[in-house]
Amino acid sequence: MKILVTGATGYLGESFVQLLQNKYEIVALVRNNSNIEFLEKMNCDIQRYFNDNDILDIFKMHDFDGVVHFASNVSVNHIYDDINNLINSNITFGALLLEASVITKVKWFVNTGTFWQNYQNELNNPVNLYAATKEAFENIARFYTETSNLIFTTIKLNDTFGPRDKRAKIFNFWNSIALSGETFKMSAGEQIIDISYIDDVLSAYEQLLKHLSSDKAATFKDRIFVVTNKEKVTLRELARLFERVTHSKLNIVWGGREYREREVMSPYSLGLTVPGWRQQYSLEDAIYKIEKVLHNNLNKRR
Repeated sequence: MKILVTGATGYLGESFVQLLQNKYEIVALVRNNSNIEFLEKMNCDIQRYFNDNDILDIFKMHDFDGVVHFASNVSVNHIYDDINNLINSNITFGALLLEASVITKVKWFVNTGTFWQNYQNELNNPVNLYAATKEAFENIARFYTETSNLIFTTIKLNDTFGPRDKRAKIFNFWNSIALSGETFKMSAGEQIIDISYIDDVLSAYEQLLKHLSSDKAATFKDRIFVVTNKEKVTLRELARLFERVTHSKLNIVWGGREYREREVMSPYSLGLTVPGWRQQYSLEDAIYKIEKVLHNNLNKRR
């Protein structure tokens, strides 16, 4: 099976390619200025694009069975200057991929959504503009599935973590203040956190690909699934677990700042998981697996 992967230079995309590089024929679609140092070590074909026309040309050059779409521009609190990038990355680029998919008769398209599209468990209630662009893209995709045989399926993610993750995520931040001993003000920490380990996230995508390559693929058209952790804890509880597992101390002033506008106090909980998918790692086990990163950093600091 030949798969086009977008966002392959991001953490999720790189991890997906690394896991499945020898199982499928993977083509990574990357911008001309993307850093491909990690991808070059992988068993995949790297296709750079310079402009919109290149995207269709690449689709025509290959006979893709499907697309796995990780690419996204994330902005939690956007400013005026962010709008063009959000629209171009999360809507326009995706629409070009969908158009090229239909033109070249790609069978299926796996999209990556976000829990933030469902503020307070409501349909079409995005937390922020980023989530609104993700919602808009799904609406655009509906046009293509109504007018073609393309099977479009979304996996919505909340927070994710794992080894080799360089994103500005909570565990990396806590690693940093544990190393420095810095005191940091955070909210009261009562929000419920739904965070999944990278291996569990990738296994959901892999399981979905199995369905899409089966004779029941058509039943997944316009379906939406989630990756969710069965252990949901408050941010404060997560911090205590992190301290215990990593044998570190976090100097956090809880309640030192206000919750941000439209803070998600309870994550989306009405989604269905991919049929046959099961969570493999508990929060504690997963944090143990990244504990070596903190341990190595501490040793370097000493």
